[in-house]
Amino acid sequence: MSGVRLAHDDRGEVAQLHGLGIQRFGDLYYAYGENKVKGNLFQGVVCYTSPDLQDWTNRGIVLPVRDEGLLAADTIAERPKVLRCPSTGEYVMYVHAERHDYSYAHVAVAVADDPLGPFRFLFSMQPFGNISRDIGVFQDEGGEGYLLSEDREHGTHIYRLSADYHSVVEDVVCLKGTDYAFGYESPTMIRHEGLYYWFGSQLTGWDCNDNMFATAPAIEGPWSDWRPFTPEGSRTFDSQCDLVLPLPDGQFLYIGDRWNPDDLGNSPTLWLPIRIGGGNASLEWHDEWHYEA
Repeated sequence: MSGVRLAHDDRGEVAQLHGLGIQRFGDLYYAYGENKVKGNLFQGVVCYTSPDLQDWTNRGIVLPVRDEGLLAADTIAERPKVLRCPSTGEYVMYVHAERHDYSYAHVAVAVADDPLGPFRFLFSMQPFGNISRDIGVFQDEGGEGYLLSEDREHGTHIYRLSADYHSVVEDVVCLKGTDYAFGYESPTMIRHEGLYYWFGSQLTGWDCNDNMFATAPAIEGPWSDWRPFTPEGSRTFDSQCDLVLPLPDGQFLYIGDRWNPDDLGNSPTLWLPIRIGGGNASLEWHDEWHYEA
């Protein structure tokens, strides 16, 4: 597998794997991405499926553009993430939802009975009155769901979701960076060997930076200092983290965007194995690497 990929789908088109969220349901990986073919305004959330994270089948738009209001063609929607709610069996999608000028700062919630949708928009919210920009999701081993949300004013939050995953019921923790005035955007989290690992990117717009991670024995904390997981100054190998994906063999995969603001639809992504264990995370450069699903 190439470290930097401009993946194509079964139609021969560039797969819109931008700002993506990936879940494994059954024998397939489901990748939900920002459709950026015509630029930054909302063009629907597209879903791809793959048995091996290399060959992608285009399953079409699963969250469509609305005629008016939020998620209409003159708005912006980023970082689609999906969880399957264990108490209802429903698939719940969360999207960072904006007006065209980034003044709205809500998270939109949509639901479906099938991972391929169609997802139905329910509402948008600012959790506990806090603005919500870049988001991530996490599902713990007991089925508890969490929404990670960057808030420019206070830091980055981890919110506990309600039993039906439709809303938030607790602001579990809110952190700013170590020696850094803000929280981290593009947040993602995993649990490994009883320890939680929280990853995120500094606020530098389309430009890349040294992404950071912190660890804790419980979601409530105490959380460690934030530190980079690639060599300092590498700018995370010119990428911004999307997610750290657990693989069935116990390994982990880092996926990050290499944004090209002049041609967003053809922005490549970075796919690299990441070493995680003992409170450490380390991402090393590989031009090519091998993985069997």
